[in-house]
Amino acid sequence: MIGHLEGNIIFKVEKYIVLNVSGVGYKIFVSAATQKELGSLSFAKTSKGTTALWTHLHVKEDALDLYGFLHQAELEFFESLISISGIGPKSALGVLSLAPVDTLKRAISSGDTSYLTKVSGIGRKIAEKIVLELKDKLGFEKISYSGNGEFQGDADVLEALVALGYSQREARDMLHALPATIKGRENRLKEILKNKKS
Repeated sequence: MIGHLEGNIIFKVEKYIVLNVSGVGYKIFVSAATQKELGSLSFAKTSKGTTALWTHLHVKEDALDLYGFLHQAELEFFESLISISGIGPKSALGVLSLAPVDTLKRAISSGDTSYLTKVSGIGRKIAEKIVLELKDKLGFEKISYSGNGEFQGDADVLEALVALGYSQREARDMLHALPATIKGRENRLKEILKNKKS
């Protein structure tokens, strides 16, 4: 099992990177959020100037696929997701691209399935299954939730941005860049649009 790799990125496209580790190039699938963080070289580099990733080796009949994460919490959440029947690695990466792990945990804790259904291939039933299984498995019910509709609000903001012509990825990136101190769906949408104009 390959659990961690460190090396230099020699190739990068939207869905994966190739990491050169001692002369061997590993093709590693990454989430959109990880891809964005890898773009910030100062953040992604270790003190040795290399990139380090926590990895999960997914074994299929016809392939061995590596999935990489900058943070161990993302890897653990990914492995929890793929342990659920009906959730594959690609769908799990899609979930991780929605928001930071803590935000996803709070959404699951609150029973907010609409947040999860934004991922291609995850319908209402699968989203409900994720909430049910992960609440029990990881004890997310202990995480406090403000109950102010924060996650439904973000889902609505995402939907509004897509309706305005932005791609899902652009909308997610704009939402991720928004400070958590701005509350309420109208305020959050206004702030994003204001920043886009300036």
